[in-house]
Amino acid sequence: MKLLAFAASSSAKSINKQLATYAAQQVKHDEGVEVEILDINDYEMPLFSENKEAQLGQPQQAKKFYDKLGEADAIIISFAEHNGSYTAAYKNLFDWTSRIDQKLFQNKAMVLLATSPGPGGAATVLAAATGSAPYFAGDVKANLSIPSFYDNFDMNSQQLSNPELEDKLQSALALLVK
Repeated sequence: MKLLAFAASSSAKSINKQLATYAAQQVKHDEGVEVEILDINDYEMPLFSENKEAQLGQPQQAKKFYDKLGEADAIIISFAEHNGSYTAAYKNLFDWTSRIDQKLFQNKAMVLLATSPGPGGAATVLAAATGSAPYFAGDVKANLSIPSFYDNFDMNSQQLSNPELEDKLQSALALLVK
């Protein structure tokens, strides 16, 4: 099984990347699971518009990202929330890639995560992502919001410190490997 994981954030200090990496490592403990962690900064492109698309065609970065999604058997995405929505970096990557194929998630099993420093846990963007994924051929097996990241994640050991949230995460991840 090939598992692809990434944060929908361009921040070098992304707590969502920490969460996605941690979640992917939990699945990697299963025998036969190959994990790849992507950084969406490797897929930076001009701001999407129809004018740019007419001028540039499909950027190589969008094609590479689409291919990465296609090569995976399962996907973990952890969403950062900017003003109640997707980060501009993720939305731009998503917009360019969806022009290659609207079904960009290619029927892959997915676990969608989100976290934030505050008590909302980026639940608003997680709900939007979970609700829209099926329209883009995403097979969402589970979603989980981790509120108050710094209270629930041990930065020294790089793992969830809240047993209840850890149990919920393990239950969600188990659905990827079924």
